[in-house]
Amino acid sequence: MNQTLKLIILTILMSSTASNVFAESGHEHQENKQSGAIEDHSDHDEHGDGETHDEEDGAHGHEGAHEDETEGVALSPIQTALANIKVLTLKARAMDYQVYAPGEIKANGYTSYLVSPRVDSVVLRRHVALGDHVEKGQPLVTLFSETVADAQAAYRVAGSEWQRVKQLGRKAVGDKRFVTAKADYDAAYARLLAYGLSEDAIQSPKNSQVLGEYSLIAAIAGAVLSDDFHQGQRVESGEALIELADEHELWVEARMAPTEQLELPAGTQAQVKVGTELFAAQVTQEAHTIDPLTRTRVVRLLVDNDSHRLHPGLFADVYFSFATKTPVLAVPESALMRGVDGDWTVFVEVEPGQFKAQEIELRRSLGKWREIEGIAPGSRVVMEGAFFVASQIAKGGFDPHNH
Repeated sequence: MNQTLKLIILTILMSSTASNVFAESGHEHQENKQSGAIEDHSDHDEHGDGETHDEEDGAHGHEGAHEDETEGVALSPIQTALANIKVLTLKARAMDYQVYAPGEIKANGYTSYLVSPRVDSVVLRRHVALGDHVEKGQPLVTLFSETVADAQAAYRVAGSEWQRVKQLGRKAVGDKRFVTAKADYDAAYARLLAYGLSEDAIQSPKNSQVLGEYSLIAAIAGAVLSDDFHQGQRVESGEALIELADEHELWVEARMAPTEQLELPAGTQAQVKVGTELFAAQVTQEAHTIDPLTRTRVVRLLVDNDSHRLHPGLFADVYFSFATKTPVLAVPESALMRGVDGDWTVFVEVEPGQFKAQEIELRRSLGKWREIEGIAPGSRVVMEGAFFVASQIAKGGFDPHNH
């Protein structure tokens, strides 16, 4: 039976139930009216007036109004089945649950490296391309810089002077010349290192060097994640040319609602789902501020990637695993409804097919479940179909006590 047919049958049943209730109510009203006439006549004969009778009626009327304050509704077994209402006995139990957060795979910022010139330069040649895996010390790009040319020339002069002074000896040249030559040589050498030249490039034979040319080499082994530059392009100092990343361990940045009250200390276990594959991960650190753009709380996890199946930029689903330390009373989030006064309620089956609202207090979020208080264990609670029960009460469904 499809959903549309179910709804039609349910509507007919509800209409029939409402008609029967109306008819019964009318019949009852007529009988009460006749009975009331007899009672009025009897009272008049006995007391001579209707004062005592009116006071009693008022007392009964007040008591009935008080009982009608209980919100409830009665549903037939067929209505319960068609509305897919499921009722279970509420029991305290230990809960294993998961909390979901969207995430993104990112390069490990502690093991990645940005390759950039340290002085203004011109790109002469590239030696690697996007996606290549490089080894530590491998040349990446060759550049030219006037500043580097001046520094290399100064290094050659200082190196020649230092070699001459060292051969003559400290006694022959004097302390001042010896110290000055050594200091000039060390300063020229350090300047080239600061400009990004390797020790091998600085100490290579002079005739194999072209003044001003130098190569940037890989400081780590890894994959080329970006290489946004062109040969012949002039680049400024500090401008990123290549990003290298060691992909054996990657970051996963999970983004959570800032109101999510979860303790996620370092070492908390989680599962990361990318496509159809699952990867184990653990929390390494949590930001103590809210992202100003997305207004989310960022939690960073570390995931092993020895198989190289993960790459920065991939979207991921992150599931944090938890367990309650003690048994708790919990219901699905779908079982919770707002009462007319705005308080949270669940619907309790007081008798077979008869439901009433029970106010409760919310506690911890347990994934798709919610810990609650204010209700006795063993209560029969509507776990599915609470919205239908609430709608019938809102439409004026008859009271379980038939008032």
